[in-house]
Amino acid sequence: MEIRDPVHGLINIYDEEIPLIKSEFFGRLRNVKQLGFSENIFPGATHTRFLHSLGAMHVGTRAFDKLFPLQGKAQKRIRETFRLACLLHDIGHPPLSHSTEIVMPKLKDLEIPKEFLKKDENLNRKATHEDYTIKALADSSFSKTFKEVERNFKVDRKIIADLITGIQRNKFYFNIDGVDYFPLLHQLVTGEIDCDRMDYLLRDSYFCGVSYGNFDLDWLLNNLRVCIFNNSAYLGIAERGLLTFEDFLLSRYHMFIMVYFHYRAVCLEQLLYKYFKTSNEYSIPSDIEKYIEHDDHFLMKTLRKSDNPYAKAIIKNEIPPKIYESFNEAQHKQLKIIEKWLLDKKVDYIKGSSESKLSKYFIGGTSFQSIPLKVVRTLPGSKKSIYFDISKATDLFEKFKKANSIMRLHCRVEDLKIKDQIELQKLISEE
Repeated sequence: MEIRDPVHGLINIYDEEIPLIKSEFFGRLRNVKQLGFSENIFPGATHTRFLHSLGAMHVGTRAFDKLFPLQGKAQKRIRETFRLACLLHDIGHPPLSHSTEIVMPKLKDLEIPKEFLKKDENLNRKATHEDYTIKALADSSFSKTFKEVERNFKVDRKIIADLITGIQRNKFYFNIDGVDYFPLLHQLVTGEIDCDRMDYLLRDSYFCGVSYGNFDLDWLLNNLRVCIFNNSAYLGIAERGLLTFEDFLLSRYHMFIMVYFHYRAVCLEQLLYKYFKTSNEYSIPSDIEKYIEHDDHFLMKTLRKSDNPYAKAIIKNEIPPKIYESFNEAQHKQLKIIEKWLLDKKVDYIKGSSESKLSKYFIGGTSFQSIPLKVVRTLPGSKKSIYFDISKATDLFEKFKKANSIMRLHCRVEDLKIKDQIELQKLISEE
């Protein structure tokens, strides 16, 4: 089966994979928007987790075929396992993607089989979308749709979950000729250059009608390399691909600043949090089968029926006016002064806080990732190559080591007494 995708063109789906894509679990993603409230600012941003998941699998397959040009039986099994990890990495996302994780139950309430959890896992913490992904794979009616891929490709669902979480339990599943390829494939599922980011940057840019997230995908994929040391394989990038890698990082950074952190989307999300705090009308169920019906439509229907003022504001797309915005330490301090004034006056206000780093894996040239990305340098006149950490090949991490933080305050100034309006305007005007 072939799917026409506006970003990547034709995406091939194997017959064995069709039951997974046609299932209610995966189909739910058709009604979960990739960018949550962003469609209120960028009207074209109505694309879904469904299409993004297919795109991530497509990009992942291209990356795999570049890194593994010769494929025997073991590679065929590993390739399909990896494809499914890319396809299903988002299956647990709640309505509006990340915005509703705040009303998820505790992890223990999901009753995920122990073999799918870390040994020291804190069961009392709040569940995440990734936990729902693992629950769907491990213990739900969705697991029945794996019958054909298990039979024809010898795929193990537990290993798909391992690739997503990064917990390696089977040391032999990804072993080819004595080399363990699990680290490399996990990096491609969730890492510095992963298939998730490579798809969503291009896709979000396309549907938002902006150019900030564009980068040279073909050149980036063409320069991926396998780095083998200590009998394990890690993801690397050829030295000639470094400029494209930097462009990829900056594209993500600019998308956060210009799209993902847009003040209207952030404010609407904060209104949703206020709704959750002041109402018990909506929560995410721990029952994985009931979770199927919880998509954007389900949540919005609940909000439309509500008399809660925050719910009404969300439905009407009415946010309080932005009264102050801070981008640096001095402005952040002034924002705190204004916020304290609002609290003292018992004014109903919205505070939006957004923070992003160029990379969550490298800060100030230091690697914080257990599996760092490598740069591959081919020695002149030789087929031999040397590897070194990406942080030693670019100064972007040093230049952008500080998180970019944006804070905003919203309130309806016109509802205040004239005296208070004057006081507030004075605080806002101070530098």
